[in-house]
Amino acid sequence: MISLCMIVRDEEKSLARCLESVAGIFGETVIADTGSVDSTPEIAARYADKLLRYDWRDDFSAARNFVFDNASGERLFWLDADDVVEGDNRKLLISDLKRLEAEDADMLMLRYNVLFDSLGRPLLGYDRERCVRRGMRFVGAVHEAIEQRGKIIRGRAKISHRKIKPPEKGRNLRIFEKIIREGGSLDPRLEYYYARELSAAGRYGEAAEAYLKCARDEAAWRENRVSAWIELSELRRISGEDPAPALFEALRLGPPRADLCCGLGRHFLDEGDLDAAEFWYRLAPEQFARVTGGFVHADFGGYIPYLGLCVVYDRLGRRTDAERCNRLAGEAKPDGKEYLKNLEYFSH
Repeated sequence: MISLCMIVRDEEKSLARCLESVAGIFGETVIADTGSVDSTPEIAARYADKLLRYDWRDDFSAARNFVFDNASGERLFWLDADDVVEGDNRKLLISDLKRLEAEDADMLMLRYNVLFDSLGRPLLGYDRERCVRRGMRFVGAVHEAIEQRGKIIRGRAKISHRKIKPPEKGRNLRIFEKIIREGGSLDPRLEYYYARELSAAGRYGEAAEAYLKCARDEAAWRENRVSAWIELSELRRISGEDPAPALFEALRLGPPRADLCCGLGRHFLDEGDLDAAEFWYRLAPEQFARVTGGFVHADFGGYIPYLGLCVVYDRLGRRTDAERCNRLAGEAKPDGKEYLKNLEYFSH
């Protein structure tokens, strides 16, 4: 049997949507409420075989593992309340779960689309460990994950993370700082996420230090190190420092991702080296299609590099090429404000 395991809190607007999208797929549904003050528990009670109460401790792994411990299935599948299985993905999910059991695999990886454009198309997605054998555990108080081990298969279904309510502001940063204040340490993966939270809070100096710590840690996941160098380069650019050294460090770690190509394109464009800028911007869409891993926003695979090429060709006096690249940017993002502004520019 496969148990669906969820933690929820104040999700009255999204929970039924989630559970209806997977109704009848799982042998058991176990839901732990972590302190709702809305109608979430009443909604959960209509679907759950086990509805539990969990006292929140600023630790997502502890909460998720609590649900795992109270589930009966030999395999455990997790969802968030604002996740939904859309369209044909329901049939694909059923097929993936049958394959998981038929092959006696330990872990099922599924694509997790977490950001969408105005047309509903995914802009950002990555693979997540979605269904695991009993005994596997989440780690990390925030940005929790399960170590990938054993026999792993990759399914065809995609889970969509369709947020309705805004995230709790400052929650993740508060959890990180509680860990540090209480004498705990952050592993390299969490150090990267800590840097991101600091940057989002406008604490750029501290963010730069945390990014640098992750980027230089050879024990860190390569993709986190690459992202840390790229995001550090952007902080340096904003502060008036030279972003190039950080970008070149990222380049040393392996084939360039699309976001790194765009970062290098912008650097050379700012330096006035139009040939180098053209090279890196032209490479970005190709690398977006080829290089897997990491969390690369779809804009880096089309919209951003085509806008960059538009500027390059305009400065070179190649108006036809500039307009063509702006059209390509518009195909990638029809409501992009830069694309629309360029249309006005080219109309004169």
